[in-house]
Amino acid sequence: MRRLTLLSAAVVFALASVCASAQESRLPDIGSSAGELLTPRKQQEYGSMMLAQLRHYDYTLDDPLIASWLDTLGTRLAANSDKPQQAFTFFMLRERQINAFATLGGYVGVNSGLVLAAEREDEVAAVLSHEIAHVTQQHVLRSVERAQRDSIPILLAMLGAVVAAGAAGGNSSDDAIQAAVVGAQGLMYQRQIDYTRSNESEADRIGIQTLSRSHYDTGAMAGFFGTLNSRSRANRAGYYGETPSYLMTHPVTTTRISEAKDLAEKMARAPARFTSSDLASDNPLLPGGLKIGPATSSGGTGQFDFARERLRVLSASSPSDAIREYERMAKGKPLNDAQRYGMAVAKLRANQGTVAASTLAELLDKHPGDLWLTLALAEAEARAGKPESADARFEAILKSMPKNRPAALTYARVLAERNTPAAGKRAQAILRPLLGQSSEDPEFQQVFARASEIAGDPVRAGEAYAEAAFLNGRAEQALVQLNTLKRRSDLDYYARARIDARIAAITPTVLELKRQGIRDEDLRRN
Repeated sequence: MRRLTLLSAAVVFALASVCASAQESRLPDIGSSAGELLTPRKQQEYGSMMLAQLRHYDYTLDDPLIASWLDTLGTRLAANSDKPQQAFTFFMLRERQINAFATLGGYVGVNSGLVLAAEREDEVAAVLSHEIAHVTQQHVLRSVERAQRDSIPILLAMLGAVVAAGAAGGNSSDDAIQAAVVGAQGLMYQRQIDYTRSNESEADRIGIQTLSRSHYDTGAMAGFFGTLNSRSRANRAGYYGETPSYLMTHPVTTTRISEAKDLAEKMARAPARFTSSDLASDNPLLPGGLKIGPATSSGGTGQFDFARERLRVLSASSPSDAIREYERMAKGKPLNDAQRYGMAVAKLRANQGTVAASTLAELLDKHPGDLWLTLALAEAEARAGKPESADARFEAILKSMPKNRPAALTYARVLAERNTPAAGKRAQAILRPLLGQSSEDPEFQQVFARASEIAGDPVRAGEAYAEAAFLNGRAEQALVQLNTLKRRSDLDYYARARIDARIAAITPTVLELKRQGIRDEDLRRN
């Protein structure tokens, strides 16, 4: 079950309001102060803290396979953007509303609903490339810096107000949250009226260029926006449910769709048939001097179909709801292989390991060597009382891919469930090769903490639990845990040095969160 549903919804609106305004600011005059008020390091800190707070309220969807797919897709696009040196962090949200946003420090969030609404990976790539452009063109930064100059609360101040309202309790809590949301939306709509067109058009143009460089279908942007626009019209007529949230924060007009379609078509022509000057002469979206080649599609990561169905399961209210959703889909036509995989994952999560294993074994015969199917089957076998077979599959994967994050985390979780010192030590050994690259990974830290705990390594477990708390938006709690751990009499010199270093690193974040009005509600109650 989702924790604090109303609060999560309010956080989304708060994010949408600020991020929307971030995507609406006009281009500054030459000599703009963009970047002077907020240094790149401070931007990254604010983005990281916002993500931690979203995790704290259970709004993110943390799954190693989904994260790997999204990161592969996003990194590919970012590397082909006009600023490939810009760091990005891509994360998934469990909300089924169709939306995506970019915020400070290159943090880009994607709602599960957007992926479920897409028919192919190119459409998801189109939205991501658009959001990447909002970051590289400094639309987000300019808006936040303008907000600071105007004394308008920035991201964490907005979230702090919502969290404070949610912690008040009682009926007044709902009223306070709604008041914060209404105020935020008012600011959002006013800024959309004033500023949307230029930045949205620029993000479209730069995004299409990024799609072309990444060998995705450049027509996917106009196609997907057109689909959302059609759905919005049907919604207003009462035919299809709620209006996609993406259209509220990224207004799409027929002119924008036509311009994006026109640019995509021109990019798809043979290079000999047009030049950059031809494109610029009759397309207002195209900058002068832009040189682009034909658009081609490479088929993307090859994981989209399985990723979409896994998201369908993980974003459902419960495994039972996901199973019923697939049963309704099956009434229209037989489930395809990706949908059968999704149904099997839903049954696995519903503790039907034997049934899930049977389906997954059939699918693996049709798709030999597929990582998603192999991991699911190994997990299903473990749940079905076949640990030897499960371990053999896991060990075979790790032998060929010893640093594969989804494989290591899935196997370590299965081992930790056995709750024996031997299983804990094996899980530690599996996870150690990933320690150096997992400092910002709360899921990894949580699994490593549990493995260390049952392996009889309380110091490492304590450090990892504190790190997981910090990354999940509980910076004050992490500080308390580390200070408690520091008082242990069995600490060696190296462990004490590590703990002291983390205390020193975390303390400024705690102070900044307090300055922004965000306090740990559990610690305050104690």
